[in-house]
Amino acid sequence: MKPKVYIDGQAGTTGLQIYQRLGARTDIELLTISPELHRDVSERKRLMNQADLVFLCLPDAAAVEAVALVENPATRIIDASTAHRTNPAWVYGYPELRPGQREAIRQARRVANPGCHATGFISAVAPLVQAGVLSPSDFVACYSLTGYSGGGKGMIGDYEAADRAEALSAPALYGLNLNHKHVPEMQAICGLETAPCFTPVVDDYYKGMATTVLLPKPAKVVHKALAQHYAGQAMVSVAPLGNPGKLYANALAGLDTLKLWVCGTEERCTVTALFDNLGKGASGAAVQNMNLMLGFRETESLHLPESTSTDNI
Repeated sequence: MKPKVYIDGQAGTTGLQIYQRLGARTDIELLTISPELHRDVSERKRLMNQADLVFLCLPDAAAVEAVALVENPATRIIDASTAHRTNPAWVYGYPELRPGQREAIRQARRVANPGCHATGFISAVAPLVQAGVLSPSDFVACYSLTGYSGGGKGMIGDYEAADRAEALSAPALYGLNLNHKHVPEMQAICGLETAPCFTPVVDDYYKGMATTVLLPKPAKVVHKALAQHYAGQAMVSVAPLGNPGKLYANALAGLDTLKLWVCGTEERCTVTALFDNLGKGASGAAVQNMNLMLGFRETESLHLPESTSTDNI
């Protein structure tokens, strides 16, 4: 019997992207809600408890309320909101995080899908802490450039309006109180004793991210640790060490993979994660987690570069 999957919040950006990846699949049954009932709690509850797996694509408070509606012990949940990412009762949905994480996701009843900026930061920093290149007590600084689709329908509407403000043609720094909502998971998942100094930046392009961590560490040492950590992974890779000249934040737009670039000297370096904020930064990661939880090939219905091998995934 095909597993039943329900997307609660399908009309939002993340929900729509998940649906686009799943809509043509014949190995699952997608449960849908009538548009006029998408706010009907009883109908949503019925569908969630009928499903084998539910995606929550909702604001934080609504996600917490939705979890409480699930009474079927067999229903598994992937929450795309921030609400449960540092909750120890939930498994963090980054399969490449550490040995055993993939299996933990396969067995989990509750999975917290990572945040987009956090994905870029954690992809670089967590392996370095695990390898001893960084100490948990080290102070880490990071900035992250994203396309405007990361802001959801409201921001997309602002940027694509015919009479939009001229200021939107330039990069915009935000989260200037240094308390962006992704910072707690950045710190917790990497095992850092001090919250990173993090500045996000949104710019006038639709999707794609470049998350850059600045480190007082030798580039060769950092590169070696990351290359060893991600060896054999299909969804995360490490570029050859060297100076590419320029890195464009939308280079991996349309893909569900992430690529790390290490650039620098014998004294200091930067690590930049390039990926799609709607792909490995959101919906692609959610589908990857679903595939693991339901026993499918991990990369099924995901967008990979043509050169990526998935023979063993």
